[in-house]
Amino acid sequence: MSNSFDWRFPYESRRAPVLARNVVTTSQPLASQAGLQMIQDGGNAVDAILAAAITLTVVEPCNNGVGSDAFAQIFDGERLRGYTGSGRSPKAWHPSRFANYDEMPRHGWDSVTVPGAVRTWVDLHERHGSLPFSKLFESAIQYARDGFHIGHKTAEIWQASAEMFRGFGAFQRHFCSAGRAPQAGELYRRPELADTLEAIADSQGESFYRGDLAQAIVKQSDTERGCLTCEDLADHTGLWQEPLSMDYHNVRLHEIPPSGQGLAALLALGMLRHTHAATLPVDSAEWVHMQVESMKIAIRAAFDHIADMDAMKSHTTVEELLDDTSLRHAAQTIGDRVAHIPPRELPTSSDTVYLAAADASGMMVSYIQSNYMGFGSGIVIDGTGIAMQNRGAGFVLTPNHPNQVAGAKRPYHTIIPGFITDLDNRPLAVFGVMGGHMQHQGHVQMVSRIYDYGQNPQAASDAPRWHVTPDFEVVLESGYEPAIEAKLRSRGHAVAMSANQNLFGGAQLICRMQDGYCAASDHRKEGCALGF
Repeated sequence: MSNSFDWRFPYESRRAPVLARNVVTTSQPLASQAGLQMIQDGGNAVDAILAAAITLTVVEPCNNGVGSDAFAQIFDGERLRGYTGSGRSPKAWHPSRFANYDEMPRHGWDSVTVPGAVRTWVDLHERHGSLPFSKLFESAIQYARDGFHIGHKTAEIWQASAEMFRGFGAFQRHFCSAGRAPQAGELYRRPELADTLEAIADSQGESFYRGDLAQAIVKQSDTERGCLTCEDLADHTGLWQEPLSMDYHNVRLHEIPPSGQGLAALLALGMLRHTHAATLPVDSAEWVHMQVESMKIAIRAAFDHIADMDAMKSHTTVEELLDDTSLRHAAQTIGDRVAHIPPRELPTSSDTVYLAAADASGMMVSYIQSNYMGFGSGIVIDGTGIAMQNRGAGFVLTPNHPNQVAGAKRPYHTIIPGFITDLDNRPLAVFGVMGGHMQHQGHVQMVSRIYDYGQNPQAASDAPRWHVTPDFEVVLESGYEPAIEAKLRSRGHAVAMSANQNLFGGAQLICRMQDGYCAASDHRKEGCALGF
């Protein structure tokens, strides 16, 4: 823990850090407020996270929903635990079902896996919650029934999705009730979702996996020639897991085990610690070059190896990938010029919500929730407001690949909640950088900025970012000096500048101090940090 951050703000910013003993930070102000209210009403950081996450399914549906998956890392005051809330594919899925596809479908029932978010809410509440489960839904139900005002970034995605899902009738009825997508500032109501949330709250989630909501999901799947069954929903369970970790100088980064891509952030830092990158001037061309080169190796490893843990066991194991000797040798291959790595395509998306909370008792929570590509599959369960995720698009069709599509299998996952401790496992920070393929590389940049250079969390978030694309080109965010682009190009990088903030994700961070926390929120999103 530290009060010794550099409190200068060298980058353009529209946010200020929030310093308090209880803090919540999310990508949507109404959700932040809903979460903080739980702590003010006597709850803890888990209650806050869940209330905020449930509210986000209403007010930011372009990035998450009741049909999402979710992951979390929780420090309860004594130890750190991870939770995997991703669902499996329908048991009936077989590679032969996808024989006529050139790539995994991104829309429709052939992209839908079992949603895990609702079970995540239940399991986290049962183990750590202190308020009644139904209380966590109050703000969400109120906004769904009485209406909420559409944020400007949410409106942009909503309007683009309305055109994309023009042929999806239930989507149009629920999300374009006036015959069009809502505009920024418009009041929008989702009464069907209000009823759904009440059913989930009253049944402790059972309605979604075994009750009336489950029946509605399966009925529509049957009608529209999907494969999802009552058994698929009823068999879903989340996993409490020990996070993976990597020591980086004087801190330790913890990530959820695969099928999430957090492993790639550990690999990149595991290589960087064997280089002199941390001694270079921050934002310099050489600094970007060394971070990018380590990230490219990590991304290629992720594309080649990360999958459902059961599938990885017969291929390359996590332990083999994290072997320090291998990482040291990989670091030694990073030279002054670019290493050309053959591209490997996997679907990527920039649409997710990340949120964090910490309370005065010392509980800290890192949480992430996503439908994947915007609204997900385009499938909305008629009369419920449930938008089904399209995480099945994260599989590949390549025969014998560990991430090849199959039944009852978790797909490659982009969403990753980060947690940082010192080397004695005392909590230092919870953070995430929502945004699909940006997430693991965003983790690397946040760790380096805060712990190599002492930047305060808001400055680290405000800083311009680099992004390695799935085909290993480099994109620099506006804010980098043009000379940096030229210097990277001279080293052999295919590099471009971009002002597209969606490409560079959105961070939320909470760092522990001696007596309280410093919380930050990304100006690239609509949200904010709040505290008291």
